[in-house]
Amino acid sequence: MMRAALMLGWCAMLKQDLARAFITTQSFKTSASGFTLASGAVSPYYVDCRVLMAYPGPRQLVAQLAVATVQHLGIDCIGGLEIGAIAIATAIADQGYRGSPQREWRTFVVRKQAKDHGTGRLIDGAIRPGDRALIVDDVLTSGGSIMKAVTAAREAGMTVSHVLVIVDRKEQEGRAKVEALGVHLLSLLTIDDLRAALGG
Repeated sequence: MMRAALMLGWCAMLKQDLARAFITTQSFKTSASGFTLASGAVSPYYVDCRVLMAYPGPRQLVAQLAVATVQHLGIDCIGGLEIGAIAIATAIADQGYRGSPQREWRTFVVRKQAKDHGTGRLIDGAIRPGDRALIVDDVLTSGGSIMKAVTAAREAGMTVSHVLVIVDRKEQEGRAKVEALGVHLLSLLTIDDLRAALGG
């Protein structure tokens, strides 16, 4: 019981540190005029996890919090759509390997389009049919990139029951769209956490 309470406290501290890291690295921005997102929608918030993941300290926070979140899932490999998911999957797998018990989570990447040369594969990395895969992504907005990765992983013979994102923007019904695929979505932070770290 005490160990569980300590773990919860540690995770809460990591979440606060990660939210603050978005501010200190300028990976979270606000604008009254708004930012145009990949979906074409305009939002007052811009979340740039690629900048965040370029810093070793925040990258370590993501990895630690992610491992604490998914360590009980019994996964074999971690991956997602290029290119954002590559750094996330690698950081999580490396953290798992350094942990105790040691976890040997393999990684993979889902291409936006299948290669037009060589093997012509849509997925690159160390995967096997029957693998239990965790799909990761940086930011959940509309859920399009996550849904593409889940579908590709399943078509490659993997089982996908969970998805992990760094930030859930809580927009465009992204969570509902992803979970309609029969997966459970986990987020390290939400847009509310980032707003709180910014001071409102």
